[in-house]
Amino acid sequence: MSVRSQSTEPSEPSEAVHRAGFACFVGRPNAGKSTLTNALVGQKVAITANQPQTTRHTVRGIVHREDAQLILVDTPGLHKPRTLLGERLNDVVRTTWAEVDVIGFCLPANEKLGPGDRFIAKELAGIRKTPKVAVVTKTDLVDSKTLAEQLIAIDQLGKELGFEWAEIVPVSAVGDKQVGLLADLLVPLLPEGPALYPEGDLTDEPEQVMIAELIREAALEGVRDELPHSIAVVVEEMLPREDRPADKPLLDIHANLFIERPSQKGIIIGPKGKRLKEVGMKSRKQIEALLGTPVFLDLHVKVAKDWQRDPKQLRRLGF
Repeated sequence: MSVRSQSTEPSEPSEAVHRAGFACFVGRPNAGKSTLTNALVGQKVAITANQPQTTRHTVRGIVHREDAQLILVDTPGLHKPRTLLGERLNDVVRTTWAEVDVIGFCLPANEKLGPGDRFIAKELAGIRKTPKVAVVTKTDLVDSKTLAEQLIAIDQLGKELGFEWAEIVPVSAVGDKQVGLLADLLVPLLPEGPALYPEGDLTDEPEQVMIAELIREAALEGVRDELPHSIAVVVEEMLPREDRPADKPLLDIHANLFIERPSQKGIIIGPKGKRLKEVGMKSRKQIEALLGTPVFLDLHVKVAKDWQRDPKQLRRLGF
């Protein structure tokens, strides 16, 4: 079993070969995939929340290095679908797996391997050619004995299913432990070639999609189990305010938050509009940091009845 930890061996100087390619993090919902993407890129490009299924778009985070460009594809967690939205999310995952150069399977250190992990590992076993790296996340939450047991169990899982992990790497994205090492180990698995994106690009997500995701992340906070999947956000309009001087620009952003039932409206808006105001303030700060410009954010809550099950509405909301 090849488990990597930072201190084991000195890094050898690499030859001047440039590599560029796509790596994809998979794992059951809430395994730490988005947090890891953000830690590797060094900036927030994927939304994170404590509810499963917060990632709905394939976010590409781009890691620029002298020797390589590593493009990270962050997919929704593979799960047993209960709605048309769920089925579409699973299709996105499988399509992505077939197109990347390396797959990182995220398994939290603080949870024993379960049926969800085995379900994904079994699917991965069917993808013969793509190298698979086991990334043991959330190592800051366990002691060394628990971590060692998890590493052995993961190694065993590969053997049971008839494949070998290219690497097994324990990391803590929150504690920034071994995140750099993970990038060092992913890079040699990429094909040789020039950079695929301009220096300085961190993601190829359209700005409006990223803004919608930041609003959705803020809206999900605090409602925990009440509406994890029922919120969709669409940015309807983004326009610079016309009457502003050049040195004091203001961007007007109008966005709608869609929920499935009228009864959910009160949860999002809160008493006397307090929650919606908080969502606006929190997401506005993040949007201003992302765009580097002051923003006026106008949010409205609308009902799109049972949108997760309706193909026409799913299309309209970008799925």
